[in-house]
Amino acid sequence: MRIIISPAKQMREDRDSLEPRSLPALLDKAERLRKYIGGLSFEDQKRLWACNEKIAQENHERFLDMDLRRGLTPAILSYDGIQYKYMSPSVFETGELDYIEEHLRILSGFYGVLRPMDGVTPYRLEMQARASVDGHKDLYDFWGRSLYEEVIDDSRIIINLASKEYSRCIEKYLGPEDRYISCIFGELSGEKVVQKGVYAKMARGEMVRFMASKGIEQPEQLREFDWSGYCFDEERSTDTEYVFLERTNA
Repeated sequence: MRIIISPAKQMREDRDSLEPRSLPALLDKAERLRKYIGGLSFEDQKRLWACNEKIAQENHERFLDMDLRRGLTPAILSYDGIQYKYMSPSVFETGELDYIEEHLRILSGFYGVLRPMDGVTPYRLEMQARASVDGHKDLYDFWGRSLYEEVIDDSRIIINLASKEYSRCIEKYLGPEDRYISCIFGELSGEKVVQKGVYAKMARGEMVRFMASKGIEQPEQLREFDWSGYCFDEERSTDTEYVFLERTNA
């Protein structure tokens, strides 16, 4: 079973807590992206990143002397967004780290797919960025089927905790033998389940922590999740979508 999550825009360096165990599987393609972005003018980079002047300057400087093989931080410690804060990987015990190393995969516009202990360097590149690399129309086309092939394992089970921007990289290539389950964390608005971005990110992080702490191996075990104010709603769930509602609505 594999779990997919999105990266975070904010990144940090931490070379003291844990040593990376490996380099990213698709590093050669990341090198091609590094050369492409590094070869753009500052204004073209800024348009690619769709950000303000300060963030563009920071990332422009990163790409000037970026080294994808030295001075790296484990991916699970490098991303610094809400989901990762609530996952709290820095306090994982050895068995929990081993669990996420086997089961968790981080999707990335720059690296493609990352194992938690792959070494990375800070970058900025969202999957939706308009990057036409090596004749490809965009990053979805650039990465193609390679992300799915890196994620899928012999179980053919994928638990989707990623945003739509990233999960679509996998969904396009699913086969009839694959079991793909998306987890929805929301509240009721009338009869409609509505997800609120920040709270959903919190719950996704806690879901990963829950799975690691319990050693979850079967999708049905996810129904026991009752952290972050959510619990499983059997009535609104299906074989391909597990719905978790705030307790006041469940």
